[in-house]
Amino acid sequence: MFRLFPDLDEDLLLNLFHKGAHVQWTSRDLDWDDPLELDPDQCRALAHLLTPVYLGEQSAMMGASSVLPQMAEANETTAQLYLCSFMMDEARHFEALTRLYHRLDQHPLGIREMPDMLRYHHRLRQGDRADWVWGILISDLFAKNFYQMFSKSQPHALFGKMSSKILLDESRHQAFADTYLKRAIPKMAPERLTDLRRMRDELLVIMESMYTQLHEDADRIDLQGEAFLEHLAQDIEQHARRIGLDDDPGPGGGRRPILSKTIDLDAKRQGRNAKYAAGGGPVQVMAEDDCEGACDTCYIQALCHSRLLRAAAR
Repeated sequence: MFRLFPDLDEDLLLNLFHKGAHVQWTSRDLDWDDPLELDPDQCRALAHLLTPVYLGEQSAMMGASSVLPQMAEANETTAQLYLCSFMMDEARHFEALTRLYHRLDQHPLGIREMPDMLRYHHRLRQGDRADWVWGILISDLFAKNFYQMFSKSQPHALFGKMSSKILLDESRHQAFADTYLKRAIPKMAPERLTDLRRMRDELLVIMESMYTQLHEDADRIDLQGEAFLEHLAQDIEQHARRIGLDDDPGPGGGRRPILSKTIDLDAKRQGRNAKYAAGGGPVQVMAEDDCEGACDTCYIQALCHSRLLRAAAR
């Protein structure tokens, strides 16, 4: 129930809200005449590789707006306040990255070129507010590792400087997610914890699938994709331990896939598609007869049935 005069505890989330409010920046604080330090082929490669991160910024901005009412109903006042600053962070990142695309003279990849992005976006929107925070933590860790590469390798280039600014925001996002989930997880039933582990595994597999489509672009800017994904998985595992979401030691306990160069991604995708056809997993494009009634609760079912997405799946 909505409360006109809620409690406002002096907790870490309120401190993160104040910190975020004090360190705001926009694209106008960047020097757009700074060098790119990339040749034309590398500019195109960066534009492609940045696409999942760019979508992630938009997904986070839109998802936060849908989670805010849930937090209000649960009387999580300081979480609401922080999330408003979070939305401003994502809006600033989205606007700055849009300007970067213009500076690169490139466009992000579309859903037709990488339909896995739609599956990733949809998976983040499933479940309640705790599911969303967990998914956003995973997405933010992906972004952190990506931005970190450029802030270290190109500290004087335009994108390297932008990455350094974004990383400061991402550190607050991760602190928020860690704190929120530390409070929520001890109250969860074992089945809910298993669901969160499965969500992690699904997102990691989708990330792997996206990398297979982008490996040539990664090579152009000397990004070691397998090492990047392995480091990301370790980063997620470290945060999972921190919030009390260690892997279940029992059989089939939702253990994360071990990422390596020997992973058979085609086999993973075939197995995942078989599971979807049985009625589980995120949104997919199926034959119309198979799809009827399978996505009544999906907020993007209209797009799923569109000619554009069906053409992308062919």
